Amino acid sequence: MRTNTRKNDELRLVTIETNYLKHPEGSVLVSFGDTKVICNATVEPKVPPFMRGQGKGWVHAEYAMLPRATNTRTIREAAKGKLTGRTMEIQRLIARSLRSVIDLEKLGERAITVDCDVIQADGGTRTASITGAFVALKMAIQTLLDSGQLTEDPVKENIAAVSVGITKQGEAVLDLDYLEDSSAAVDMNLFMTANGEFFELQGTGEEATFSNDQLMEMLELGKKGLNELFQIQTQALKESKVKKAIQAPVMTDTILIATKNPGKAREFEALFAKKGLFVKTLLDYPEIPEVEETGTTFAENALLKAETIAATLNMMVLADDSGLKVDALEGRPGVYSARYAGEPKSDAANNAKLLHELADFPPA
Repeated sequence: MRTNTRKNDELRLVTIETNYLKHPEGSVLVSFGDTKVICNATVEPKVPPFMRGQGKGWVHAEYAMLPRATNTRTIREAAKGKLTGRTMEIQRLIARSLRSVIDLEKLGERAITVDCDVIQADGGTRTASITGAFVALKMAIQTLLDSGQLTEDPVKENIAAVSVGITKQGEAVLDLDYLEDSSAAVDMNLFMTANGEFFELQGTGEEATFSNDQLMEMLELGKKGLNELFQIQTQALKESKVKKAIQAPVMTDTILIATKNPGKAREFEALFAKKGLFVKTLLDYPEIPEVEETGTTFAENALLKAETIAATLNMMVLADDSGLKVDALEGRPGVYSARYAGEPKSDAANNAKLLHELADFPPA
């Protein structure tokens, strides 16, 4: 049993708060338990001298810890006049990890610097930094895409990092905190892409050697944790887009039609063009979650969709709701037409259920 009561294959509570600071193009506060790191991504319209004229961009990283991020105060490295070997190693690791999943040619001749500042340390600061740094970098690149400065997304795939280890009792554990890390017989950091490919492994037998079987066990534990981290990253990025939309000014020249039907969108585009309005649809905002239709009438559901989406996106919204009401079935399925046969939505299943319920009725 771990001292923190977690299961051996259990991550600490991991959260990624996006848009943490207002100035950077990408900003997050990432927390792995009591380890907390602010990751900011800054876009600059120039590259380092050694990259000039190559038509490529660059991704750089810096890493630092607040003096009282740990149990006792440490002297700021700026006061010492030089970076420690540990700091240089970690910031180089973060930078090359991020560059491994970026198409630098698609980024163009611009540089993105990701600053990772540890405000509280309880083990795993480098793995937390990389996991949060990727989200901040992705947000900064999305800003470039949204503004039209980039036409292609240079991000190839997600990356994340996590620690694993072997306790003195010989048990493999995931995501070590400081106490576990300081007493572990073996500790290892895993850095992996969302496609399941490792781009770096760092393992050390602190007080013991480890077998091939133990190595495989640690790798499997790490993969499990990393796949959970990818889900957390993806959700954080979705919420970031929604937050930006909420904070955006109201668009008075644009109306959103609450539909994913391209044909219906074209009809409304022709209609509203005469009024000087631009038309968008739900296809333009795939990150917006589907509105739960809890109304008991078509009108209630249409209003619910319009008000919910308008509050999220700060724009005018036109929504409707429709369905099939069968007199012989006392008005069923009505507002439940889309999910008459249950989840997931299926027209074929809905039709089959409807025909089954009408089988005992004589033809008109």
